[in-house]
Amino acid sequence: MVTITTPHDKHQARRAGIAALVGTTLEWYDFLIYGTAAALILNKLFFPSGDPLVGTLAAFATYAVGFMARPIGGIILGNLGDRAGRKRMLVLTITLMGAATTLIGFLPSYDQIGFWAPLLLIVLRLVQGFAAGGEYAGAVVLSVEHGDQSRRGAAGAWAPTGFAVATLLSTGVFQLMLLLPEPAFRSWGWRVPFLLGALLLLVGYLIRRRIHETPAFEEAKKTGTAAKGSVLAALREHPRSFLVVIGARFAENSFAYLFPVFGVVYAVDRLGIDRSFTLLAVVIGSALQIVAVPLWAALSDRVGRRPVYAGGAIASVLWLAPYFLLLETLSPALIVIGFAVGLGVFYPAMLAPQAAYFAELFDTKTRLSGFAFARELGSVLAGGFLPLIATALLAWAGHWWAVAVYLVALTVVTLIALAFGPETRHRDIVTTAGAPDGSA
Repeated sequence: MVTITTPHDKHQARRAGIAALVGTTLEWYDFLIYGTAAALILNKLFFPSGDPLVGTLAAFATYAVGFMARPIGGIILGNLGDRAGRKRMLVLTITLMGAATTLIGFLPSYDQIGFWAPLLLIVLRLVQGFAAGGEYAGAVVLSVEHGDQSRRGAAGAWAPTGFAVATLLSTGVFQLMLLLPEPAFRSWGWRVPFLLGALLLLVGYLIRRRIHETPAFEEAKKTGTAAKGSVLAALREHPRSFLVVIGARFAENSFAYLFPVFGVVYAVDRLGIDRSFTLLAVVIGSALQIVAVPLWAALSDRVGRRPVYAGGAIASVLWLAPYFLLLETLSPALIVIGFAVGLGVFYPAMLAPQAAYFAELFDTKTRLSGFAFARELGSVLAGGFLPLIATALLAWAGHWWAVAVYLVALTVVTLIALAFGPETRHRDIVTTAGAPDGSA
């Protein structure tokens, strides 16, 4: 049975979509500015070392710490969202995320307070990771449950589009800051992108305070099933879905950080490409992504989530060798093509259908907790360590081929997970408890 939205529902669906867009923009903006800052300046200010590579590894290790907290946030915040409501949880996550990001912008450097500087940075990264553990899943569930049930792929596209907007914002802001003289950038310019998190926090908070709870959650409250939602219930009732989500994340999350984070480090530190131009290439790719995500999401409503997702994974891994070879030409036009195709065209084919697909794999009472925990566990195993592992592999092999082999292995895991999972685009996720594990 397919549920069609009423005019009032459409108004709430639009508001929920905007709330999802703003929230995920803040989440990814926070994580991406840290990744960019780690590549450009944090290694020097918070992890001083005679060897630039050692400093970069230390900065990326702190980057990975944020991912370690995400499954914990997925458990606690996911349970809160399934029991107390999507809206309440999302107001909390955007507050925590925005506050932590803003405070990073005020942190003194290692030269000023010694070891307390990296320690405080780690604490704030943990807060970011905890909040992110429930943010994306909550935003997706909110928009998918409020949206037109015949076009859930398109409804879910609001949240992943936030990733594209965040990449555009984070790299664009850093590119502007890099126009400053080096002493000014090192002193205060790098802080500006973090301090802007306060503005996103204010906008997101005001929008989320005005949205209603979703029809699916209200129905679950009436029947008493909402109080039974938990990660343990999701694990018990949907073990297959858990494994599918975790495995599907391997390729998508890794490519999410390959281009805008490791790609920047490789281009700037390894090839000597100008920092500003490298970030400009990322900006162009991100702008294309804003267009590509809704298109791929709409296609998933027509042909299914799995074919689009798998196609994006295969195309992304096949683009690895051309991507690195294009960077090595040092040709501005070819460098832009490398980032634009990888980040702006192929990667979004994984990101776009993922939102609706993961939400559809669980029933209403476990949707948020199951989605959040499984997704963030996949983040830890894949994307969280990608910049660190890729940098270490590059140092070990002295060539990008080792990084490519690693990404091929992660993509194989994702393709196996998608083959193992069901197709879900025709499921009714509002008026029923949800399809049992394994059914289409």
